[in-house]
Amino acid sequence: MDYHSRPNVIPWPPLLFAGAAAIALLLHWTSPLEFPGPPQGTLLHGLGALLIVTALSIDALAFLAFRRHRTTILPHKGADSLITTGIYGWSRNPIYLGNLLLVTGAGLLFGIWALVIAAPVALLATWKLAVQREERHLAARFGEQWQAYRQKTARWFGRT
Repeated sequence: MDYHSRPNVIPWPPLLFAGAAAIALLLHWTSPLEFPGPPQGTLLHGLGALLIVTALSIDALAFLAFRRHRTTILPHKGADSLITTGIYGWSRNPIYLGNLLLVTGAGLLFGIWALVIAAPVALLATWKLAVQREERHLAARFGEQWQAYRQKTARWFGRT
C-alpha cells in the first residue's frame, strides 16, 4: 500500500468500535454477564456517565481541531497537515481514545459487561488494523515533523 497518499482503506476505526459494540450487545442479549448490583445509582453508573461525557468532549475537541486545520478526518484519505496542538498535544489518537471511553462508559452506565470487555478489544483491533497504518502514513508524509511529535506525545494519552 502507498502509505504516502493514504493510510487506510477498510476497516475504518469507528466501524471496528461499532462492530465490537454490536457483538457485545448481541452476546448480552443472548447470555448476559451478571453486573454487580443494579447499575443505576451506583458508583459504576456515575463512572459510566462521566466516561461518556469525557469521550464526547474529547471527540468534539478532535473534530474541531480537524476543522481548524482544514484537514480530513476520514481515515481513508491522506492528511494535509499534522495536528500537534490542543487535544492532539496530549494524544496522537484522541478519537480512538474517545471511542474506548464511550463504549466502556456505556457498558458501565447500562450494566452491560460485554461492552466493557469489548472496548479494549476494539482498541486493540484499531491499533493493529488502523493506527499502525496511519502512523506509517504520517511518517511518510511529514518525516521529521512526525518523528518530533511522536517523541513528544503519547499514542493514547500523555506527554513523553
